[in-house]
Amino acid sequence: MSIRPTRRTYRPTTAQWRTEKRLKALEQVIARRSAASKEVAVLSSMPGVVRKEIWAHLLAYNLLRTAMAVAASEHGIAPREVSFKGAEQAVTAFAPKIEAARPGDRAPLIDALLATIAYHRVGDRPGRWEPRARKRRPKPGARLTQPRAMAKLPHNRAKWS
Repeated sequence: MSIRPTRRTYRPTTAQWRTEKRLKALEQVIARRSAASKEVAVLSSMPGVVRKEIWAHLLAYNLLRTAMAVAASEHGIAPREVSFKGAEQAVTAFAPKIEAARPGDRAPLIDALLATIAYHRVGDRPGRWEPRARKRRPKPGARLTQPRAMAKLPHNRAKWS
């Protein structure tokens, strides 16, 4: 008598799905940085420096997520409703202005930044499911329903001309 394990399909929970989406967003940030600078995302080949660069990317990601959480709490919305891309663009746009401002003038700019981050939202998509299949589009011309060698024979050529 052999015991065979039952096959279970992997269905991530909502928390796992959100974690995967956040990791995907981090990968996209790193990829955008490398595409924008026309260089490799990780600039060094030394293991210690590569670790530092990855930690720097994680730090930037966590700081952006923190800004999103602060903006969401100040405006009474859930942090997952705030757009990551919108927050990234807002911080990128506001950073030079905040840096150039006098220390006493930075508070209104930071408030405006948080309002801008909270303004960009992601639509509510509960239970969203996308089929993992390709959609076949109809193409002009008949389908090849027999082996190509047979279709090339002289008596079958009339079908394809």
